[in-house]
Amino acid sequence: MIPYRPLFRKALQILVFSAFLVYTPPTLALAEIQTDPTRVTVRVVSHDAKLIGDGVGGVRVVISRVSDGHVLADGLQKGSTGDTEAIMARPRERGQTMYDTPGAAAFRAELALEQPTLVDITAYGPLGDPGHLVQASRRMLLVPGFHVEGEGIILELNGFTVRVLSPRAEQGQAEGADIAVKASVTMLCGCPTEPSGMWDSNRLTIRARLYGNDVLLGETILDFAGERNMYSGSLRGVPSGRYRLEVIAADAARGNFGRDDVRFSVEQESAN
Repeated sequence: MIPYRPLFRKALQILVFSAFLVYTPPTLALAEIQTDPTRVTVRVVSHDAKLIGDGVGGVRVVISRVSDGHVLADGLQKGSTGDTEAIMARPRERGQTMYDTPGAAAFRAELALEQPTLVDITAYGPLGDPGHLVQASRRMLLVPGFHVEGEGIILELNGFTVRVLSPRAEQGQAEGADIAVKASVTMLCGCPTEPSGMWDSNRLTIRARLYGNDVLLGETILDFAGERNMYSGSLRGVPSGRYRLEVIAADAARGNFGRDDVRFSVEQESAN
């Protein structure tokens, strides 16, 4: 029996090799390539407040491909600030709708994605205050055919919108007179600030700082002026010269800050 073992082994090898030659692997059924645009919704929110909408000029949103910087979408968030009760007052539960309410501001785009794509989504605003734009960005993966809608992708912009109302650059101030300082302070969405309000100005520190030749000469606290968003104070004993007045609003606990400035002159009164 022993002499036949090599012959048996050889026959078995030939049989296995022959089976391999005639074996045809099963073919995979390829799904139809997804060609429809991928819908994406982005919503930009003022930190600790509401959506940034048309009332403050909206927000510019840019979606770009990380690999080469190619812009896939570029446009404006439009709409209202949203439902105050849903955003600011109602206890938040997982999956609860906050922003996707009728008329609420959003940026919507349809992207021509051919494969899973890493993107940067960047928001710039509010556009109604172009001199003090802030921005926020998020990097994430988008996949063709998987739409991001409803609440959408949420970006937050930190800060306040501050506007110096007085003094004005075009109005010279008389030497020796008190210089009235007045400024408005709102959330980036335009939501109002006032003592004990929903956006409580008691939490804020609002200061006016006077500079001459870029040297800080002094500062004063601005107090609530009795009208929503309005804060006032005065500067005394300012000699003649040219100055820069800066107003800063700060809520460090919530990471919100804002500023504005104006240049003005104090003129020496001419002798009679």
